[in-house]
Amino acid sequence: MENKLANFTGKIIFIGFGSIAKGVLPLFLRHLPVTPDRIRIVAADPDNEQIASHYGIPYQQISLTEENYRTVLEPLLEKGDFMVNLSVFVSSLALMELCREKGVLYIDTSIEPWEGGYTDTTSSASDRSNYALREAALEFGRKHPGGPTAIVCQGANPGMVSGFLKQALLNVAKDNGMNVKPATREEWALLAQQLNIRAIHVAERDTQTTPVRKKRNEFVNTWSIDGFIGEGLQPAELGWGTHEKHWPDDAGTHSFGCKAAIYLNQPGAATQVRSWTPMEGPYHGFLITHSESISIADYLTVRENGEVVYRPTVHYAYHPSDDAVLSVHELTGKNWQEQPVKRLMRDEIEEGVDELGVLLMGNAKGVYWYGSHLGIDEARKSAPYNNATTLQVAAGVLAGVIWAIRNPELGVIEPDDIDHETMIAVAQPYLGEIIGSYGQWTPLENRNWPFEEDIDPDDPFQFKNIRVN
Repeated sequence: MENKLANFTGKIIFIGFGSIAKGVLPLFLRHLPVTPDRIRIVAADPDNEQIASHYGIPYQQISLTEENYRTVLEPLLEKGDFMVNLSVFVSSLALMELCREKGVLYIDTSIEPWEGGYTDTTSSASDRSNYALREAALEFGRKHPGGPTAIVCQGANPGMVSGFLKQALLNVAKDNGMNVKPATREEWALLAQQLNIRAIHVAERDTQTTPVRKKRNEFVNTWSIDGFIGEGLQPAELGWGTHEKHWPDDAGTHSFGCKAAIYLNQPGAATQVRSWTPMEGPYHGFLITHSESISIADYLTVRENGEVVYRPTVHYAYHPSDDAVLSVHELTGKNWQEQPVKRLMRDEIEEGVDELGVLLMGNAKGVYWYGSHLGIDEARKSAPYNNATTLQVAAGVLAGVIWAIRNPELGVIEPDDIDHETMIAVAQPYLGEIIGSYGQWTPLENRNWPFEEDIDPDDPFQFKNIRVN
């Protein structure tokens, strides 16, 4: 596993050094020809400086703002370097523009605005959505084609799940007697249409537990707490499928861009959906906004004569660790006022698995889930400073970095544009068991209780049936 996966001669500049950056650092040292003297860290939080010191890596503690980011970063950047942006509340677009000017490769795990951008009530819900952030990043790429590769939203999800999706489509196609090898986004979209994929969930269940249970006024999570709260407070967003017959009363649309997604006028952390994974079975998850909900729906859109004739409904269905669920419950009850204490679960975790994959719904063979089962014990054996959740993300970041180094002049790209076989091959040693599993679940299963809400019994995979009212 100690093999080097790409030839790289520049420096790596980390922006942010939280749970994901700490987890990905050992993977970079293992699989890239870099030494600590060619790594720099710029982060607002001083708490992890001792890890950088352990490796002998310079650590600059400073909060990047719209006013100071160029002054801080320009002296660090040289042509051929790689910026790994794993921060929150630092504008991805501003960093991408700087990297392009300097001839520097770029990757992030989410498209971030400057601090306050997610919750700025002077902007419309549409203007502060992930949809709007994605459109701005893609427009930057269209205005500046080619140049240093900048991969936006490449972690586990968004990121790895786009690779899982393509492999899942191929597996279901094979099981339906189809011998296909799509090469373009149009061919992938046509395959999804031919398989009658009506809805796609990024279906995740995190069962990692610790004896140090959540306390009052404390938010506990297995990955970035600021990141989770930030996206949880955004309006719920989902790719909206052509099969949908029931428009949500609280839905909003966008007047610009690809028009592949809608949003709901309530936070994702207050929106629950029914979903299914092989280990957990049926569960209720949060419909947290994520870029892949939009990019996958856009990627799998089929048009005829300029008109959209097929698109699946796509969204996240996230059941975090039990203590994180309690934390969200308390956050909701406090009218979205953050708890004063935040605790990341890592070394105290005793057991559990993060089950992360894509759930394809609509094919005649049943629902099909494909993804990673990674337990805490295997995560600890694979790399230090990780739990199961952070290692899945770190593996996706590693895959994206390797892809960008091998393909350095692609301009702005998304995970859907990356070769899925390469993505999975690079990440696989850190994903535990990758499995595909069919099930006969539908969101109408066991829906016969005496207070049943309005449903559509003739079309199980309508969002109306999936959403928990």
